[in-house]
Amino acid sequence: MRHTTKLAAVAVTVALIVTGCAKKENTGAAAGSDELCADKTGAGPKIGLAYDIGGRGDHSFNDLAAAGVKKSLDDLDATCEEAEAADGEPDSAKEERLRTLADQGYSPIIGVGFVYTEEVVKVAKEYPNVKFAVVDGFGEAPNVTNLVFSAEQGAFLVGVAAALKTKTKKLGFIGGAPGAVIDPFAAGYKAGAAAVDPTITVAIKWLSDEGNAKAFANPAGAKTAATALYDGGADIVFHASGLSGGGLFDTVATKPDGIWAIGVDADQYLSATPEQQKHILTSSLKRVDVAVFDFVKAFKDGTTKAGFDVYDIKRDGVGYATSGDFLKDVAPKIDEYKAKLISGELKAPSKL
Repeated sequence: MRHTTKLAAVAVTVALIVTGCAKKENTGAAAGSDELCADKTGAGPKIGLAYDIGGRGDHSFNDLAAAGVKKSLDDLDATCEEAEAADGEPDSAKEERLRTLADQGYSPIIGVGFVYTEEVVKVAKEYPNVKFAVVDGFGEAPNVTNLVFSAEQGAFLVGVAAALKTKTKKLGFIGGAPGAVIDPFAAGYKAGAAAVDPTITVAIKWLSDEGNAKAFANPAGAKTAATALYDGGADIVFHASGLSGGGLFDTVATKPDGIWAIGVDADQYLSATPEQQKHILTSSLKRVDVAVFDFVKAFKDGTTKAGFDVYDIKRDGVGYATSGDFLKDVAPKIDEYKAKLISGELKAPSKL
């Protein structure tokens, strides 16, 4: 179980969650909300979904939360309302977004990203009968659940995959910014590769010393970093840098066959261009969709619990993607390592 003190460090170290931010015109509701939340006739939970910057359409963190809500609509007869953040907005805007959802009768209310933690805790005290959740949160309140993930375990598996597929024995990692959010991705990736072959090296490039737009919404910076890593001999590069990762995918699309990139959070093969898809080996999955659905189901069943709800590999909370079938020759071996993580025989580190 993660401790509050550890997760609180996230807010100091990183100002944006892994997915970063996309610059879109803010209308107060998420783009495409009429498609997801148009039907208000369901008799089940009334879900309020407050997105991080960028909202639905980011092909990653926010979209995964939306997928969990969509499953709730289909399986739990739920209804929903979406609300999107604006780039550079004050904290008070987050509070008002949450209050508006609560005043409209929505419960449970889900904040996507740890940036909502303090505001959710504050508003939750004002609405003690409303249940709240924060993805990657670290708040303490009797009606707040923190949905957190063992990202290092998914990263460990893609590190195993990279080690089994590399020809040069040189791997690369692009991180948005060092700290409690991204370090588990880098540490798990290095450990997974080393578990297969300790002679493999992993070169790391950080896009910023701080969790800001330069870290998580800087595809040009990721492109420069990717070019340097590939030029240095790496034939597989994994990113945990939000929207910056687009620069990695653009770069690898220009490379010959056998040069790979690895995505993060969502199965990024599915949202890539055809040229990029040829080079996306796998993605380290962070199943925000599973956590969101589980939370809504617990709400419907009356079994939500305050505190930390940890999604690890045992709960299908993290994993690796197989789209493209590029891992079919090594998947049995990867799954051997997965079984060892599940049993506890192996442990993935969360710190570099």
